[in-house]
Amino acid sequence: MVFPEYRGRRLRRNETLRALVRETTISPAQLIYPLFVMPGKNVREEVPSMPGVFRMSVDQLAKEAKECMGLGVNNVILFGLPAKKDARGSGAYANDGIIQQAIKELKNKAPEMMVSTDVCLCEYTDHGHCGILINEQVDNDSTLELLAKTALSHAQAGADMVAPSDMMDGRVAEIRAILDENNFEMLPIMSYAVKYASAFYGPFRDAAECAPQQGDRKAYQMDPANVREAMREAAMDVDEGADILMVKPAMAYLDIISHLRDEFDLPIAAYHVSGEYAMIKAAAANGWIDGDKVMYESLLSIRRAGADTIITYFAKDMARLLRG
Repeated sequence: MVFPEYRGRRLRRNETLRALVRETTISPAQLIYPLFVMPGKNVREEVPSMPGVFRMSVDQLAKEAKECMGLGVNNVILFGLPAKKDARGSGAYANDGIIQQAIKELKNKAPEMMVSTDVCLCEYTDHGHCGILINEQVDNDSTLELLAKTALSHAQAGADMVAPSDMMDGRVAEIRAILDENNFEMLPIMSYAVKYASAFYGPFRDAAECAPQQGDRKAYQMDPANVREAMREAAMDVDEGADILMVKPAMAYLDIISHLRDEFDLPIAAYHVSGEYAMIKAAAANGWIDGDKVMYESLLSIRRAGADTIITYFAKDMARLLRG
């Protein structure tokens, strides 16, 4: 048999050669670790459907942040569980809200930590939807003002970046305007530009206690069948002033990440969501897969598809694995 001049195996013979020509890499600096914050003191509750992920009180955040930074994970995104909920989600934009307290604590105790915040109402409304309900429907335009107020309150508390996840039309422009008017023109917006109405969010809704009390979110989150619509959504957020475009979920939508990477020159983030995390953890716990290797391969696929940044519950585990 006559071989061609090219032999792919020449560069696969050992790890040194493989590392030398590796096309895609992962660094802890590219990872964002989600944190769930709740009222109380000395609280650290493991989320049953997300082993290794905890809800914690504000006083526990500094310890968590220092552990992350010790691993090279210098970015977190905050999600809040308020003491009370109401129809307008007022806890989202209260000056003494749970996220506002958490931001101040982190910036006081771990000022080097990059603190991003989820901007949405679903965790704060008693009905569990991401906006104001009028006639049992989420009203887009009346929700925008509250989202903007929420983003501004996060900025005033000391957030380094805001991340609107609500999927209301026009919210990036509304948030950009209010930030600029209040001298936060340098505060970036990481937009959940392409957020699908996905079944992969189940464990998160347990963790954040934000499942809709009626109906679902298909009227504002995207249809999983659509690709061209994703490009329109991303283009709109670019025009409105987004600094980073996010795709959520990640692994089931690698094609969308790749399309955005080809079309736009802004940084692309991807959210490796709770269901994707929980499936790997469950299979590993049953001995069906090698958890560390599947974690690595999964996050690598997201980077390979074109994501610059990955929000993942595996951030600390991945950083430990990379350390060797």
